[in-house]
Amino acid sequence: MNKPENNLCARPGRFTFGLSMRKNILRAQAAFPAVMLFVMVAAVATTACRVSYSLSGASISPLAKTVSIAYIPNNASMVAPILSPTLRDALQDRFMGQTRLSVVREGGDFAFEGEITGYTAQPSAMSSSSGMDAGASLYKLTITVHMRFTNSIEPKLSYDKSFSKCAEYDANKLLQSVEPTLIPEIVDQLVDDIFNAATSNW
Repeated sequence: MNKPENNLCARPGRFTFGLSMRKNILRAQAAFPAVMLFVMVAAVATTACRVSYSLSGASISPLAKTVSIAYIPNNASMVAPILSPTLRDALQDRFMGQTRLSVVREGGDFAFEGEITGYTAQPSAMSSSSGMDAGASLYKLTITVHMRFTNSIEPKLSYDKSFSKCAEYDANKLLQSVEPTLIPEIVDQLVDDIFNAATSNW
């Protein structure tokens, strides 16, 4: 005669009942992690439409998935050839580096378009010298850009406004010689304002 695999199964009465209860408890314990995972997933799904994510200070609806940045033409009276691509690339890099949005060619959930409207160099500080040597010791390069931001997820957060930033340079230097340094510096400041205005609900 073959022996039972589990002696408890061969015992009558309350022992059989006890084994059944034990099996049920074991099944419940095994299923517990799966149940908890389901509850957690359901909770996340329920709140996904209401919770925004924050990365490097940016607060963006999780419904927003893409960003598009159109070419930014230079319509200023004085034109620096490197300015338009530098500004567009810097703004694109900021969204790629500090948000989870994917960059698309056009029609993004976040969409930017605009133009450079000002590019001027003018005296910023005067020399303390007197007579014929008197003059500006510093010049200031100012860049102004008008941007139109469309937030298709939360339209009330869209904007249409201008941003202006500047940097000083030695008056003894030609503007063309300092542009490769000054333009990226000013563009970084502009991108800070453009990005923050779109993601920080100013």
